[in-house]
Amino acid sequence: MRAFIILSFLVVGLNGFSQQKDTIADKQWKFESKPVWADEFNYTGKPDPSKWGYDVGGSGWGNNELEYYTDKGNASVANGMLTIEARKEKKGDKEFTSARMVTKNKADFLYGRFEIKAKLPTGKGLWPAIWMLSTDWKYGGWPESGEIDIMEQVGYDPDSIHISVHTKSFNHVIHTQKTSVTNVPTATSDFHIYRIDWTPYDIKGFIDDRQCFQFKNTGKGFAEWPFDKRFHLLLNVAVGGNWGGQKGIDESAFPGKMEVDYVRVYKMIE
Repeated sequence: MRAFIILSFLVVGLNGFSQQKDTIADKQWKFESKPVWADEFNYTGKPDPSKWGYDVGGSGWGNNELEYYTDKGNASVANGMLTIEARKEKKGDKEFTSARMVTKNKADFLYGRFEIKAKLPTGKGLWPAIWMLSTDWKYGGWPESGEIDIMEQVGYDPDSIHISVHTKSFNHVIHTQKTSVTNVPTATSDFHIYRIDWTPYDIKGFIDDRQCFQFKNTGKGFAEWPFDKRFHLLLNVAVGGNWGGQKGIDESAFPGKMEVDYVRVYKMIE
């Protein structure tokens, strides 16, 4: 997902390590075996407020999206699962509602392994995403401070899973974004594990533990690699938008639900 909201907050990060040199060495970093932060969703009710906040509103979010993101009702936990539900219902001047959950101000991370087990919604016009944005926007607004897309999918092409990064030099606006597209025929019927491993050397993307993406740190500065600052996680289901709405919206698809079994973050071992 893309974002143009610029906010700066101070929250405890995962790792204090920062590097930007002309030559970046691959030190074969490993990750701890126990999560440093996780939500297993083994409770009932609203998502844990100590772990999750919300982006709220119907601004279009830089993508001409058609939903109004709420902070209640569209995200719930039951039977060991988080459900984010896009609905056909009016809110403000929008005809749809959904939720965009964020860990910003509650858990921000610099490097690590990020693993999410999820089942994606079915329906043309839906646009689910599991992704990360800069917390402090030290290099400027989007795309200067970067974006990491752990998983994106659009309902009109449900078997195609996209893993991407966006930076000043590499982004979809100038058609230079770094993306892998992987065919996952059961993305909407089964749970799959979406993961990135983020180190000072590179960002690797995995689906069900199979690597399908790599973006290396060139050492040429923030325009290519802004990923030496803290980022936070986002989970959302958009409706319509510049990408998600390209083939129209199937209103019979609502409510559209993304289910999440767990979110786990593992600290990088320096």
